[in-house]
Amino acid sequence: MSDAAKVAISNQKGGVGKTTVAINVAGALNCQGHDVLFVDLDPQGNATEGLGLEAEYEAQPPTLFDALTDHEEREEVNSLIVSHPEMDVLPSNIDMTSVEPELTMAMRGRERLGQVLDAIDTEYDVIVIDCPPYLGNLTDNALLAAGNVLIPALAESTSKRALEILFDQMEVLEAEYDTHVRDLGVVANRVETTNEAEAMLTWFDEAFSDVPVWEIRKRVTLQRAFSAGCSVFELEEECDMTTEFLAIADELGRQLGLVEVTA
Repeated sequence: MSDAAKVAISNQKGGVGKTTVAINVAGALNCQGHDVLFVDLDPQGNATEGLGLEAEYEAQPPTLFDALTDHEEREEVNSLIVSHPEMDVLPSNIDMTSVEPELTMAMRGRERLGQVLDAIDTEYDVIVIDCPPYLGNLTDNALLAAGNVLIPALAESTSKRALEILFDQMEVLEAEYDTHVRDLGVVANRVETTNEAEAMLTWFDEAFSDVPVWEIRKRVTLQRAFSAGCSVFELEEECDMTTEFLAIADELGRQLGLVEVTA
C-alpha cells in the first residue's frame, strides 16, 4: 500500500472550499484512469457527506477513529472502505470529533494515519487526503503520511497569514521527523472578479513562483455536484472548471510520477 502516491489537501483556514477542491481533484484523477482512494480525515465529515455517504458518518464502531487510535483495530480499515462510482472512500465518522486528544496521548500519535494506510490491502494509484480546516494531530498525520500537499486558498488578503501558519507547521514537522513535505501547488478557489481577487492572484504568482497556481472560479455547478454526492465529472452538467481540475490532475500526475513525463 505504501507505494501509492499520496497528497494531502490542506489549509488550516476554514471556509476556503478545501473539500470541494479535494473531491473534484480526486474526480479528475479518476477521469484520467487512476485508481483513487479518498480519505476523509475531517471530523466534520464534509467530504463524506459530499460523496453521498451520510450513513457511514453515523456508523457504529469500528470506524476510522478506532483504526487510528487502537493498533488492534488497524486492520479493520479494509472493512471501512466503501465504493463510490468515481473512487473508493475511507469515510470520516462522528466519533472522529474525539480523536485529537487520543492522538495527543498516543505513542507515535502523529504517525497513525501512515500506519493505517500501510494496512490497506487494495492497491491504489493515488490517495487523496482531505484534512481538517485547522492545524492539529490529524493534519500533522496527513502531512507526514502524504509527504505532499496541495493548498486551496481564497483569493483574499486573509489567506496570506493562513498560508504562513501552514508553512511554519510544515517546517516544524520537517525538522522533528527529518522529512520533507513537498508543496505541489496552490488552488486559488472561489475566485470572483474583484480588485482584491486580482491583487491576490498576482501575490500568489509571486509568492509561489516555483509551483503552479490554478484558478477555480466561483461556479454554482460545483455546489450542485457536492449536493448530488459526486464531482463535476460525474454530474451531467457542463462546467468550465472541469478543464482546470484536469490541469491540476495532470500536474499532480507529473509530480507524483503517475504518468510518463514527455519532453
